[in-house]
Amino acid sequence: MGKRRENILLVTIVCFWFALYVYIPYQTPYLTALGVSAGTIGTVVGSYGVMQLLLRLPVGVMADYAGRHKPFVILGAALTGLACAVRFLIPDGTGFLIGNIISGCGASTWISYMVLFSGYYGRQEQQKATSRAIMACNLGMCLGFVFSTCFYAVTSMRFLCGAGVAAGALGVVLALSVREETKDPKTEQANGKGKEKRTSVRDLLYICFNRKLILFSLLALLQQGIQMATAMSFTTQILEDLGAGAAFIGCASVFYMIAAVVSAQFASTELCEKKGARFYIPLVFLLTGLYCVLVPAAGNIYVIFLLQAFPGMSTGILLSYLTSESMTEVPREKSSTAMGFFQAVYAVGMSVFPTVVGSLTERVNVSLGYAFLAAAAFLGTAVSLVYYRRTVRREAGQLT
Repeated sequence: MGKRRENILLVTIVCFWFALYVYIPYQTPYLTALGVSAGTIGTVVGSYGVMQLLLRLPVGVMADYAGRHKPFVILGAALTGLACAVRFLIPDGTGFLIGNIISGCGASTWISYMVLFSGYYGRQEQQKATSRAIMACNLGMCLGFVFSTCFYAVTSMRFLCGAGVAAGALGVVLALSVREETKDPKTEQANGKGKEKRTSVRDLLYICFNRKLILFSLLALLQQGIQMATAMSFTTQILEDLGAGAAFIGCASVFYMIAAVVSAQFASTELCEKKGARFYIPLVFLLTGLYCVLVPAAGNIYVIFLLQAFPGMSTGILLSYLTSESMTEVPREKSSTAMGFFQAVYAVGMSVFPTVVGSLTERVNVSLGYAFLAAAAFLGTAVSLVYYRRTVRREAGQLT
């Protein structure tokens, strides 16, 4: 029964992310072909992150306060389908802006997917649970990219959006059968009389001042911002400018997602855990920075294709470790609030970075936009190295 409930939720996650990302590989080239400016495209892409910035912390607090996640899982699946329906009905810049706003609202419920799935595992297995959930997330994106690669050139953007509507509907059906242990909201004894008092919103929000949560949320801001502005957006435009066809662009996105799925699975293994976050977080930030330097300078679509493995590692290994590290000092009864804060902070990057890169590309060139992203990645490398070196010294001091 335990394995079955995990599998149902994992398949729901796959449908959720398929609907959110099936159109992504061709969003920027499609809008460019319609005559939408690079700056406006950056705003369209960034609006997805803006809504998550606004909603993820409130959603996390509401989930902790209510002690329930299943309603948010159902709502999220429904919103992903609705967003694709809007793009299907209004297939232009305005429709994609509205659709991305709705998608951002739906993606805000990812908190409940993560926390509900993590609840199936013990405290010592949270890295494994996080990596498995992110693997399902990446698999959903990957299947969306494969689907769009196979059908975009021979059908249309509206066909891809129609598939997103179907995936969202299937996600709702599956979400209705997701099992969640029914618990009362977290309570505490009051006045020694056995009365129960609901944990206050103020107590829940206090976890947002945890220093480790703040640090790794900011590192995730860099990671997600770079990912959204490159592999999810302007790298596809660079490939098209270099003469790549729709099929090649789709294959490059699929390769990126395959790398993300494989690396997320690797992050859940004991082999990866031997070196752990101290090794992989700085390393993958460094590789991401090299990716941002090399992509606009490569001038060759096949080189860029191979470089897509680096953001794949970022989406798989780096995001898994940043998520699990941010939650190590968080009590379970405040996990949704903390996850909401974590995801709200990194949503800033998802919103700001594509907008900045779009603006720099429009005013100067894409190389300057990618130089900004490379600097952000190298900053992540430096900050994580300093943090872990101080942690090692502190632990050594405690032992002596």
